[in-house]
Amino acid sequence: MLAVFTGISIGTIYIPFKDIAVLLSHHLFGTALQGIDPSFDNIVWKIRFPRVLLAGLVGASLAVAGAAFQGLLRNPLADPYTLGVSSGASVGAVMVLFFNIYLPFFGGFTLPIVSIAAAIVTIFIVVIFTRLIDRSMKVETIILTGIIFSSFLGSVISLMIALTGEELRQIIGWLLGSVSMRGWDYIQLIFPFFLVGTFVLIVQAAELNAMSFGEEKAQHLGVNVRQKKMIILITGSMLTGAAVAVSGTIGFVGLVIPHFIRLLWGPDHRHLLPLSALAGAGFLILADLVSRTIISPAELPIGVITSIIGAPVFAVILLRKRWKGRTT
Repeated sequence: MLAVFTGISIGTIYIPFKDIAVLLSHHLFGTALQGIDPSFDNIVWKIRFPRVLLAGLVGASLAVAGAAFQGLLRNPLADPYTLGVSSGASVGAVMVLFFNIYLPFFGGFTLPIVSIAAAIVTIFIVVIFTRLIDRSMKVETIILTGIIFSSFLGSVISLMIALTGEELRQIIGWLLGSVSMRGWDYIQLIFPFFLVGTFVLIVQAAELNAMSFGEEKAQHLGVNVRQKKMIILITGSMLTGAAVAVSGTIGFVGLVIPHFIRLLWGPDHRHLLPLSALAGAGFLILADLVSRTIISPAELPIGVITSIIGAPVFAVILLRKRWKGRTT
């Protein structure tokens, strides 16, 4: 909540927390507006609050998906970015923009639907390809395969950018990651997928706890491992696809946030998943605040901020994993 109020408050025009509370109460609960600058209403409700809310939903989606992937694969290096899911979702989103795809039945939801479908297809291709390489499906092989596919899909996106014309600026802006100038329509696009996806994964928390000890032990505990794997992979990809559809590619949120929550609160997914959602939302709200204020009045893409923070953390996790492997 502090991150939400801070994100709304700070900008070219500073708005006190008290005024924000009055304005939000007015719009959400119908309370009276008294002693509030009329210009604040437009800034808060039409510009900053939707932006902060969208950043929070995207951050929460990516963090929950990352926590689920890490629990399923029993590896802190697994996340939508390293598994190639984000790149797959980006290809889907760019295809919609490049070819002006419009699905009659889904209408305005064409972008997230195509992005989610591409994300799900990508994760299954990664899993199938990994099985062909290594029948034992080692986690390291899955992650390496994800990184390879991510690079390949990145080249596909580059090809589409090279071939595009008027859509070039829109596609590049999308790929850099941003929640700027995206109002309530974008929140309506991601919210249903966030709500369903987060609920489904939290319901699977006990099964994720069991699978974190290994698939054989989980089966002995009565978990239908194959079915739960499919549910978690599809749901995590759905969350990632929806997030990418509304904000572009934002890396490392699904890697960094679950890792820190696990260090602070332990590996129990009954706590890890909801806490990752809250922390991911707060982190991306603050990252967006930095992106729009650090070189004000210009803005940095939010993906740049998360990568600057996430890449060193990724390196530290990798080194810690290597050192731990040497000492055991």
